[in-house]
Amino acid sequence: MTSEPVVPLSPDRQAQRDHALELLRAGVGDPGVDFRDDQWNVIDSLVNRREKVLLVQRTGWGKSAVYFIAAKLLREQGRGPTLIVSPLLALMRNQVMAGKRMGLRIGALHSGTNEHFDTFVQMIENDKVDVLLVAPERFANQRFLDRLLPLVLEKTGLLVVDEAHCISDWGHDFRPDYQRLANIIQQLPPNSPLLATTATANNRVVEDVQRQLGNVRVSRGALIRENLSLQTLSTMSATERLAWLAGTIPRLPGRGIVYTLTRHDAERVAAWLIARGINAHAYHSDIVTSDHDDSTDAKMSLEETFTSGDLKVLVATTALGMGYDNPEIRFVIHYQSPGSIIAYYQQVGRAGRGRDGALGVLMSGPEDSEIHQSFRTGSLPTGADVIDILNALGAVDGATSTQLMGSVNIPKGRLDHALRYLSVQRPAPVVRDDRVWRRTPVRWRKDYVEQRDDLIALRESEWQEMQRYRRLAPGCQMHFLLQALDDPNPPERCGRCENCRGKPVMGVELDPDLLHLAHRHSGQVAADVISPRIQVPKDALPIYGFATRISPERRAEPGRTLGRWGDDSWGGRAALGKHNGAFDDDVIEAAATFITRQWKPAPALTWVTCVPSRRHPHLVPELARKLAGLLDLPYVNAIAKVRDTEPQKVQENSVHQCRNLDGAFEIVAAPNTGAVLLVDDLVDSGWTFTILALLLRQAGSGPVLPFALATTKTRDG
Repeated sequence: MTSEPVVPLSPDRQAQRDHALELLRAGVGDPGVDFRDDQWNVIDSLVNRREKVLLVQRTGWGKSAVYFIAAKLLREQGRGPTLIVSPLLALMRNQVMAGKRMGLRIGALHSGTNEHFDTFVQMIENDKVDVLLVAPERFANQRFLDRLLPLVLEKTGLLVVDEAHCISDWGHDFRPDYQRLANIIQQLPPNSPLLATTATANNRVVEDVQRQLGNVRVSRGALIRENLSLQTLSTMSATERLAWLAGTIPRLPGRGIVYTLTRHDAERVAAWLIARGINAHAYHSDIVTSDHDDSTDAKMSLEETFTSGDLKVLVATTALGMGYDNPEIRFVIHYQSPGSIIAYYQQVGRAGRGRDGALGVLMSGPEDSEIHQSFRTGSLPTGADVIDILNALGAVDGATSTQLMGSVNIPKGRLDHALRYLSVQRPAPVVRDDRVWRRTPVRWRKDYVEQRDDLIALRESEWQEMQRYRRLAPGCQMHFLLQALDDPNPPERCGRCENCRGKPVMGVELDPDLLHLAHRHSGQVAADVISPRIQVPKDALPIYGFATRISPERRAEPGRTLGRWGDDSWGGRAALGKHNGAFDDDVIEAAATFITRQWKPAPALTWVTCVPSRRHPHLVPELARKLAGLLDLPYVNAIAKVRDTEPQKVQENSVHQCRNLDGAFEIVAAPNTGAVLLVDDLVDSGWTFTILALLLRQAGSGPVLPFALATTKTRDG
C-alpha cells in the first residue's frame, strides 16, 4: 500500500490538493474530513500524470470520491466529461448526491432512461454534462454505440470502470457486457486517464483485469475492518436460526442487515422478526410495498427508511449489494452462508464503516449447499446450450431471444447469458441488431466448455474455502478473510473476533420458548404467493388460441402455497406424501386451517376443483375432495386431461411450458359461477394454473384462486 508523499508539493500542486480537499469535504458534508491514505495520490496520477490505475480498496474507503474529484478537476482544466461505467446506477444515489454537492452535473443512462436518450445526446453535444453514468448493457445497444458513444469518446476527460471485478470471468459477479470495454478503451484519445475500481478482487482477478484493460498501475490498500468483530455459528435448522435471531437482535445496538440467499427466505425471516415485535422489512429484487408497487421505488424507499433509523433490520438478498453505503450499520448477520470469501467480506463489511464497534455473524443451514450448487450450474450455459443456440440462429434470418426460446429448451436467464457471452467474443459468432440476434460466419471456439468447467470448479473451491472459514478454530477469523483476499499485509490477530477473544462475541444459547414459537411460525407461513401470469408467449398456445395478453377477467387470482418442497415443515410433509402416493390427513387439515385463518381468500370461495393427472389419477382429486369437505364446500370434477404431456419440470422456459400443455385439458362439467379453489399438489412455473384458469373463466366460472401444497420453484435471490 502506498501513502501520502513526504516530499513537499509545489505551490501549484499544493493549491490543487487543497482545492481537492475542499471538494471532498463538500461532497461528504464534513468540514473536518481529510484524505485517506492514497486518495490524493490516485487523484493526482489521473489528473496530472494521465495514468491508468486499478484501485483496490475496501468498500466505504472513498473510491467514488476519487473519481468525482478527479472529474471536477479535469473539467476545471478544460477537459471533457468523465464517463463512468457501473452496474450499480440504481444503488449509487448517495455517491451521486455527493458528486452534485461538488458542483458536478451528472447524468445517468440505463434501461430506465431510454425515453431521454435524445436529451442526453443534446446535453453531450452542448457540453452540459460533467459526468455520464452508463450501465454496461448500453455497450450492446447499437443506438448508443452509433450516436452517443462517439460523442463521448471524442472528448472524454476520464474513463472510470466501477466494480471492475465484473470484467473478469474469475470474479464473483462476472458480467459479459463488461468485456466489451477492452474495445472501447482502444478508441479513447491518446494519454486518456483511466480508473478501474473494486473492493473485491484477489490476485487472480486483479491479474485478469490488468490483462483486459492494458497497462494499468495497481493501487492496493489494506482490507482490514478494525472495528468489526466476527463470529460463526454451527449449522442450525431454520427454526433454530429464527429463534437465535429473535433472541439476539433486540440486544444489539443500532441497526443492521440479515442476509439470506433467497427472496423466499428474506420474506420468511422478516415476517418472523415482525411477529416478534422487531421493526424489520424484507428487501429483494422484486420487493413491493403498500406505498410502492414498483420494485425500484420500493427499494429506494426502504433504503431511505433504513438510513433514517426508522427500521431496525433489513432482511435482504444480494439485491442490497454493491454500491450501498451506510456508515451507521452496526451488525450484519448471515442467515445462510455466502458462496465465497469474497462475497462474504463484501457483505459483512457493510458493518463497521463508522466509528462504533460492529458485529458480523455467520450462520448456516443444511440447505446452503444445495442452493449454491443451483447457483453454480443453473445460470451458466452448457456447451450443448451454445450449440443449440447457434444451430437455431443459423436456421433463420435472425430471431429475438423470445423467439429463440421456442427453438431451444433453455431457461431465459441461461439463454440471455449465452447470447451475451457469444456476442462479446472477438470475433463474435453472433451479433445483435436492435432486438434481433443473428448468426455470423465466425466459427465458435469450442474452448467454452473447458472454461465453463474451470469456472464451476473454481466456484466449488471457493465454497469449500468458505466452509473452512466457518469451521476455523483456532486462528483469527479476520486474518483468514484477508489472506484469502490476498491482502498484502494481513495482521496475524485482529483481537476482536471470537477466536482472538477465546469466547463467543454473542451468546449462542437458544431460548426454548422462542424455539417453540419459531416452529409454530414455520408451520403457519405460506411459502409463496402464486403470482398470476398476465401474458402468454406469442404462438405458444395455437390449439387453445388464447390472446397474448390475458385480460383481468380471464386471468387467475393470486394464489397461495402451504410450503416449499422439501422444507422442514409442511412442504417437506407434502414431498413425503407425494412419494408415498397419499397425503396425510394432518397435512390436509393444515391446508384447510391456512386457507381459512391466514389466507382468507377474497372473494369468498364457493366450490373446489383440481388439476387432473393421467400418471397419478387419484392423488390430487382425493386431496381436493378432503380439502373441500374440511372447507364445507362442494367438490366438482370439472377438468379432464385428454392427452399425455411431458413433466413440466423438464420444460425449461415459458414457451416450452405452454406448448407442453396446449390442448391437454378440457372442461367437462359446467362450472359454478362463484369463486373456485383450484387445487394441485405442486406448483413450479404456474402455467398449468394459468391455462386452467383461462379455460374455467371461458366456460363461465367465477374467479379462480390457485392453491398448491408446495412450490418446487427454483430458489433464487
